Amino acid sequence: MEGHPHDFKAYGPRDLALPNWRDLISSSWSDPNYKRMVMACFIQVAYLLELDRQAKRTGNDSIAPRWWKPFKYKLAEILIDERDGSIYGAILEWDRSAALSNFVVMRPCGAPKAVLALRGTILRRPTFRRDIEDDLRILAYESLKTSVRFHGALQALKTMVAKCGKDNVSIAGHSLGAAFALQVGKALAGEGIYVDCHVFNPPSVSLARTVKTIRETAGSAFRRFTTSNGNPKRWVPNLYVNERDYLSCHYTRTGVVTDPTPAKAKLFKVGKGPTRILEAHQLQQWWSNDVELQLALQDSDLINKQLRSLYAKGS
Repeated sequence: MEGHPHDFKAYGPRDLALPNWRDLISSSWSDPNYKRMVMACFIQVAYLLELDRQAKRTGNDSIAPRWWKPFKYKLAEILIDERDGSIYGAILEWDRSAALSNFVVMRPCGAPKAVLALRGTILRRPTFRRDIEDDLRILAYESLKTSVRFHGALQALKTMVAKCGKDNVSIAGHSLGAAFALQVGKALAGEGIYVDCHVFNPPSVSLARTVKTIRETAGSAFRRFTTSNGNPKRWVPNLYVNERDYLSCHYTRTGVVTDPTPAKAKLFKVGKGPTRILEAHQLQQWWSNDVELQLALQDSDLINKQLRSLYAKGS
């Protein structure tokens, strides 16, 4: 499929360093920008696995493998919605054998053993109904807990943590997949298990109701996982938002936060990048070398409202 518009060489990142022996001395994964770009590429895998399925592309004709192989990962599992057979996520694991072929004798520092990548909405007939159903769940109920995909993703993440350890696992998602990643990651955080989380263009309205219920169901768990000085440990997801994206722009709104210990998240806002509305929501911008990001901590009203109840005393 050389020359296909979604082929990695044609559509993927430019001048992105691929794993080699130098990573044993200075790991590329220690660079937050590198990690952001690779996570975006892994989410693209989830999209392309479903598009390959719809187009009946298999074997050497498949496009998706071209997006994980350069980084020395392998496809460990696909997440399938049994109602329509669509693929909504993928688990990628570090491929030691492939890495050894490039004289990378061990996993670079900062590279996760396993990544759960979740795609967003695909407006095509085979996936339209189930994707839109979950989109409407966010709009109407601000929760995805009633979705079969939520339970599938949560179980997959729990299995990954049991196999690889919580410090070696990442979860990433785009758009609808970002909403799933946030809610699944938060559900696991409710059990005192914090995993690395990267979400791109998350819908602004997701999670509000979910967080309210966590106070009742998981507050006691959080009180057990506190530091020695009595301050609770924090789950800090990484959010990537373009202010021109009307679906996620509310995350960038600031105001006076009266909470003395506001909830934290790493919110990366595009300082220089796509300005058109449709382009501002595309995943492609996040693996671009040209995008310039600004980091804002504890600077989003919405983030604080969504996360603060997790750490409320007496919950």
